[in-house]
Amino acid sequence: MTTPTDAQRMEKIVSLCKRRGFIFQSSEIYGGLNGLWDYGPLGVELKRNLKNYWWRVMVHERDDVVGMDGSILMNRAVWKASGHEDTFSDPMVDCRVCKARLRADQMIEKKGVRQCPNCGSKDLTESRPFNLMFKTYVGATEDESSITYLRPETAQSIFVQFKNVLEVSRKKLPFGIAQIGKAFRNEINPRNFTFRSREFEQMELEYFCRAEEGMRLLEYWKEQRLKFYENIGIPRDTLHVKTVSDEERAFYSTGTYDIEYDFPFGRQELEGVAYRTDYDLSQHQKASGKSLEYFDEETKQRFIPHVVEPSAGVDRTVLALICEAYSEDEAPDEKGKMETRLVLRFHPRIAPIKCAVFPLLKNKEQLVAKAKEIVDLLRPHMNVFYDESGAIGRRYRRQDEIGTPFGATVDFETLGEKDASLRDTVTLRDRDSMKQERVAIQDLAAILRARIA
Repeated sequence: MTTPTDAQRMEKIVSLCKRRGFIFQSSEIYGGLNGLWDYGPLGVELKRNLKNYWWRVMVHERDDVVGMDGSILMNRAVWKASGHEDTFSDPMVDCRVCKARLRADQMIEKKGVRQCPNCGSKDLTESRPFNLMFKTYVGATEDESSITYLRPETAQSIFVQFKNVLEVSRKKLPFGIAQIGKAFRNEINPRNFTFRSREFEQMELEYFCRAEEGMRLLEYWKEQRLKFYENIGIPRDTLHVKTVSDEERAFYSTGTYDIEYDFPFGRQELEGVAYRTDYDLSQHQKASGKSLEYFDEETKQRFIPHVVEPSAGVDRTVLALICEAYSEDEAPDEKGKMETRLVLRFHPRIAPIKCAVFPLLKNKEQLVAKAKEIVDLLRPHMNVFYDESGAIGRRYRRQDEIGTPFGATVDFETLGEKDASLRDTVTLRDRDSMKQERVAIQDLAAILRARIA
């Protein structure tokens, strides 16, 4: 049960996301559309930093993984072969009193009787399957022959392109194919801000291997993924590995782990790491009539590879990063009086803006000119923000609230007016400690790059 403190914390996070331009409700001026969200100027940078770092770690820094980008619309036969058309559903229940449409697992039970979590009514319909895929039509006619679906996951495009990617990349087992892309699920009841949405992004890797390597690689990828989250600022003690039971696991999986995070609304899944055996490639080979076998040059064997899949949600991870970063502490204002400071303590490599540059006074032309020179100096290396309006303390607070890890202030020492030895230096401020140091402008880019990395 969410405690009032956690509920208030989540309310503050949602408010901050809108106020500072991280996340807006989609179609807001028309009343919105449930379960759909737009990322504003800061949100899109945070999201891009996350995806870029995932790609760097999973593809660019490895010799055994290549990337691809599959289309959202695919031949309907793909979804028949994968089993999605027949079985990709959640059990749905309607409340006859408040008309709520709910997943069966969201019902509450009192003395063995199911009740609506919204109004407490016991007048509920029988549970029935609800297919989560969005149906659409391809071409000029809307009939049975033109039906397809918006993809509910990115994995199937990797499986159906397995042979093409294998041939062009000339990789040997074990090797992986990575993809970041949109997926769509017509959720019965989207909830918890961006956590459960109808349109979302996935970061998925299908890592192909021999059958005897599957369980070892499942353990390997679980550990790799835990390290990834730690490296973007989500501490290990807020992460939990759940071993998915035989009853909950997909029938084709020999082993599955869920990596969960302690959100303010409870412990929830960030990523699944599953050993999917050879089910997917076997299904597509059987349904298409095309060989998806791997030929081992050394043993002269032909076989269908098994696969281990680490599948992470981009939007869920962004939300976890914001929840983890959100902090309130005490700091002095311009007059030395202590006030509450709201800070997003993002890891520097993930922060939307890396450094803010401030002239101490906006009406001092030399300070402004020098500050703009520094912006031009830093911009090729990182995302920077220039701010000249308001008292310097207020400007620091604004940057703390959006998670900017560093601030460089151009003051009279920069101009050499008080001490010639300080000419062409700036005050570099750290967001978390609020400590300041003098740094030569010529060294600033190198110092910041080292701290961000």
